[in-house]
Amino acid sequence: MTFPRVVRSEWIKFTTLRSTWWSIAITAVLTIGIALLITGAIAGSGGPAGFSAITAVTSPVQFTMLLAGILGAIAITGEYGTGMIRSTLAAVPVRGMALLAKAVVVAGAMFIASFVIFLAAALAITPLLTAEQSFDWGSPRGTWLPLLAASASMAVFALIGLSFGFLLRSGAGAIAVTVGVLFVLPIVASFFVMAGPGWQWIVTAGDYLPMTAANQLIFASTSSGPDAPAALPAALALAGWSVGGLLAAWTVLRTRDA
Repeated sequence: MTFPRVVRSEWIKFTTLRSTWWSIAITAVLTIGIALLITGAIAGSGGPAGFSAITAVTSPVQFTMLLAGILGAIAITGEYGTGMIRSTLAAVPVRGMALLAKAVVVAGAMFIASFVIFLAAALAITPLLTAEQSFDWGSPRGTWLPLLAASASMAVFALIGLSFGFLLRSGAGAIAVTVGVLFVLPIVASFFVMAGPGWQWIVTAGDYLPMTAANQLIFASTSSGPDAPAALPAALALAGWSVGGLLAAWTVLRTRDA
């Protein structure tokens, strides 16, 4: 079976799951709702001098990242739970191809869905903005780059969940570990900010966690000038989590029976 046909098969499986559409729908409700709340609270009162409308749109990533990770996890653990994985691997004997096809579908679908949702959130809050606060659609850093960075981050979160799903083969286990990596570890790392010099390596390591790297990437995409933060370290950290997780998943998939 050729790779395009495998991707098409995975796309059909992914889009026919009710959990896929429920996850995307909840992501849309949270993103648009939180963006409206932030904009109404800040822009409605005049807003601080540094208020950025695009920040209100991308801030919900801190919550919707969990939905992206969970969606990636259940995209594969459901197959292990029902035994469908045996049929998948029988139809696609090259296990690396099956893994790559599912990763392409999950990441691609999450990226596209997230971009549409973020764009819808931007349009939803536009009537609440003053003329000075409105989006500059002609400025890449004012709109398009942050939207792309946030959407790419959501795709990475989904791939992290997918990787843990392949590694653990348990829906509950994969979701628990995904939530731990995306949500719990950044909180733990923040506890050491005020610690002594001997503990600062934990804070430094925390900068490369997925959520922290995503925030840095989004913030860097909105900034310009010599003092702007570098986007490359954050992008490399997110790429490392994606590639490293998929490589680990591929190793386990090759060496363990379905």
